[in-house]
Amino acid sequence: MSLMERGTIQKKAATAALALMMLCCAAGCSAPAATGAPESPESEFGGVRDERESQPAAPAPATSAPKPAAVPTLDERAAEKAATLTLEQKVAQLFVVTPEAITGVDTATQAGSSTQQALAAYPVGGLVYFQKNLLSADQTREMIANSQAFAQGACGLPLFVGVDEEGGTVSRIGGNLGFDIPNEGNMADVGAAGDTAQAKAVAARIGGYLSDLGFNLDFAPDSDVCGDPSTDVMALRSFGTDPAIVGSMVSAQVEGFAEAGVLCSAKHFPGIGGVMGDSHEGAIVSEKTLDELRDWELAPFKAAIDAGVPMVMVGHLTAPNAFGSDVPASLNPAAVTDLLRGELGFQGLVITDSLSMGAVGDFCTPDQAGVAALEAGADLVLMPEDFAAAYQGVLDAVSEGGLSEERIDQSVLRIVKAKLALAGE
Repeated sequence: MSLMERGTIQKKAATAALALMMLCCAAGCSAPAATGAPESPESEFGGVRDERESQPAAPAPATSAPKPAAVPTLDERAAEKAATLTLEQKVAQLFVVTPEAITGVDTATQAGSSTQQALAAYPVGGLVYFQKNLLSADQTREMIANSQAFAQGACGLPLFVGVDEEGGTVSRIGGNLGFDIPNEGNMADVGAAGDTAQAKAVAARIGGYLSDLGFNLDFAPDSDVCGDPSTDVMALRSFGTDPAIVGSMVSAQVEGFAEAGVLCSAKHFPGIGGVMGDSHEGAIVSEKTLDELRDWELAPFKAAIDAGVPMVMVGHLTAPNAFGSDVPASLNPAAVTDLLRGELGFQGLVITDSLSMGAVGDFCTPDQAGVAALEAGADLVLMPEDFAAAYQGVLDAVSEGGLSEERIDQSVLRIVKAKLALAGE
């Protein structure tokens, strides 16, 4: 081989070796290490691991629990219930009557199919019982329980179940031979003792046995201030002749009835003590001015209102110098709306005294009685002389535009509210 050929071969070998070396370098930069665990990927920050990769993911925001629905107030529930009643049912709720007035029987001592049919036709606001209806504890409980069931079925509302149970001369159950319950005695004696704790205890005992029998309303306490004890027809029923003492006794009894869970009714607004005559027979008249009534007769009613009395019964007193007319207080807006509601601020239930009494006969016919009482501001009409006529009279007055349905609704709302509260709803 010539020297020139040998040189050419050496150049080719050098060139090939250089190419091989360059290939190996390139392969070394890209090929993974042959041994050891794979390396973790590194960030662009000099091998420092990304904190997002080393920390757990943030928890998703907690979903707040839904808020519980607001519990409707008593006023809201009363409005909702009243809105379900027909006009006829609402008007019936304004009346408190004897069971005989709707059933047509002579003396009701049980509640069966006749009572059920009567309450379906006339779902009245309440029933009032007298001694002739009350024969024994078991009979009374059954009669009232059945009546309540029928009333609930008729319109979804309980009845006011009332009785006159003052003690003493006005006692339908205490001292009644069919019941093992003593008569609590005259309130004149309770007042004379001057002990408000005793007055409260008497009301609590009366309310207790009434509630046990199924009654939820007592037309007591008598809140009249006695005039001359020798001539006043209210002498034994009144707590006394001093308005302050009578007021303290009345207030205590309101508390006692409330503790027993029974509604009570201060009566006979604006006060019929010291007035000659008996409203059962005819008109009873006071010549006193409104200021004189404020100083004397009204004091016990103010005390009752301050104590939270749920109901006030308006009597049939005619007081022309106080109210500007001969219209009895029970039918007189000046007495009910202006004085009782307005001046004294009473917001509870207003019920008339029995409209079957002689004292109202000269001022309205049976079909006008309910309308007149409602126009005066009463919520409940007690024992009109002719219930069917009075009931229809109110319906007619609404349809003819003489009495607005809004006025009916005002009283119905108070009635429904009181009933829902009694039932604990």
